[in-house]
Amino acid sequence: MAAHNKSRVVLVTGAARGIGKGIALRLAADGHDVAVNDIDANSDQLKAVADEIAGLGRRSAVAVADVSDPDAVQHMVDTVATELGRLDVMVANAGIAQVKPLLEVTPEEFDELMSINLRGVYLCYNAAAKQMIKQGDGGKIIGAASIVGYRPFPLLAHYSASKWAVRGLTQAAAMEWAQYGITVNAYCPGIVGTAMWDHIDEKLAEHEGLRKGAAIDKYSELIHLGRVSVPEDVASFVSYLASSDSDYMTGQSVMIDGGIQFS
Repeated sequence: MAAHNKSRVVLVTGAARGIGKGIALRLAADGHDVAVNDIDANSDQLKAVADEIAGLGRRSAVAVADVSDPDAVQHMVDTVATELGRLDVMVANAGIAQVKPLLEVTPEEFDELMSINLRGVYLCYNAAAKQMIKQGDGGKIIGAASIVGYRPFPLLAHYSASKWAVRGLTQAAAMEWAQYGITVNAYCPGIVGTAMWDHIDEKLAEHEGLRKGAAIDKYSELIHLGRVSVPEDVASFVSYLASSDSDYMTGQSVMIDGGIQFS
């Protein structure tokens, strides 16, 4: 078996649908055992993803937890390490979006979004790193950033700010944990055909006086490759980050957006 196909134990947060589901299924297809997480409201969808992973011949575990809750995140990591034996790859994918003019965003809305998109990533990074350090043979930590972590979209100010922060957190974690053989990288999707982008499109259209679907059409014109992304596009890159092929890469946040933005 080639080194880059070495089987690992992976945990993917926010895996009930969208990009998280795409990542979980791709990594299972790659030959990894994949534990999946989401919030309780999505537990039926989450169980279905775990069943699909089992259908691919891989082990899975279901860990229902709110990633903004430190105790829940620690319990999630402990559960995965117990049920699947260890944790080699953490994909901190869970996130939420809100489309709203910055002048109308309430402090409570700001805090709620940051609690998932930033605090949640920080908690997952830390809990995973502690488990990997305890195991003693390194690991891979992967986070969800976004193209708006390089250049914001209007009406997505606090979402954009959370993703800029994930980039900074990823770089600092990479510096601190390199000594333990842990790499830390992030992926930055563009416009992806998921429920989150359906929501963003609907709200952008409202604010810009466009029909539903017109906002995503407008922003899609920015994509040089000429099509909206699908979760599999992002999952293919995460597959690389989870493999031995990326062992010499750390602290990077890479855009996979079909050529919207260039850094």
